[in-house]
Amino acid sequence: MNNSQQLQMRQNTINQLFAAPVRLLAPMEGLTDPLMRQILTQIASDLGRPYDWSVSEFIRITQHVLPAHVFYKYVPELHHDAKTASGTPIHVQILGSEAQLMAENAAYACELGAPAIDINFGCPAKTVNSHRGGSVLLDEPETMYQIISAVRQAVPAHIPVSAKIRLGYTDTSRMDDIRGAINDSGADWLTIHARTKTQGYKPPAYWDKIQSFNTLDIPVIANGEIWNFEHAQNCMTQAGTQHLMLGRGAVTRPDLVAQVDNHTENSTDSVENTATLLWQDLITHQIKFLEGEAKNDVVLVGRYKQWLGMLTKGYVEAQTVWEGIKREKNKAVIISALQASVRD
Repeated sequence: MNNSQQLQMRQNTINQLFAAPVRLLAPMEGLTDPLMRQILTQIASDLGRPYDWSVSEFIRITQHVLPAHVFYKYVPELHHDAKTASGTPIHVQILGSEAQLMAENAAYACELGAPAIDINFGCPAKTVNSHRGGSVLLDEPETMYQIISAVRQAVPAHIPVSAKIRLGYTDTSRMDDIRGAINDSGADWLTIHARTKTQGYKPPAYWDKIQSFNTLDIPVIANGEIWNFEHAQNCMTQAGTQHLMLGRGAVTRPDLVAQVDNHTENSTDSVENTATLLWQDLITHQIKFLEGEAKNDVVLVGRYKQWLGMLTKGYVEAQTVWEGIKREKNKAVIISALQASVRD
């Protein structure tokens, strides 16, 4: 296949991906790991509205081309055609500041089967930013341009390359420069978390500021502070895009992706939810999480408690379970408490 054919293949892929409004599961460090991706994408598929794709937690690129086992650790789906068990594609996200090194690692990820490469310019973590990774690079649009361009040139022409950003680092004063860097770099689409690094995750998200990026000749995906159907509708209206990436809201309410697209208007013109995942339906998935693969049970129980704590914002039943097991370390006892919550 010559370069022209590969370019056409990539364009066909992008056209197919964005033929309808896109719904993505966000990459969230320490949260949407392979086990959580497996659970959440399975729920979405079961509800009839699978995620179009998900993005891996970022893989930090620092000094050399990473060995295969590192990529497989973060994205074990690469062993299975880069898809979860429910068939949701997983794109590989990388983070770093050295353009050539990022390019070489991206190319290797593609050799291992990555269907697309996403570049992280949005992570607000202090440790990451202090090492010139993530959102701190929003103050260096030229570096952003160099990284995206180098990755675009290094990976096979048929593989899409995307970027994820925030509105800025300390403020939004560099938005024009950021938009220019994205425009000139060859990125195939852009995801925007509608807050600056300084604003972190504190409400509100400034969806309207995404509008200015719609002048780019690529698809734009909106992200940030989407917790329910109404938020999703307001975000799409204010951002001027139909494409959404769902983050913490999708962990708190695993049926959020289905709620966004499966509402109907009844005779009284009120919104009716047609895709509600009840607590009793979620129990099986929580037990599967607790029976999943992890370094050890201590890690697994800790990860589950993190999820359960978030579920308390979406399910009143989760609060009762949380109060009963928050100091519990025995996995079997926690599973029993979950089963009892349905009987009660």
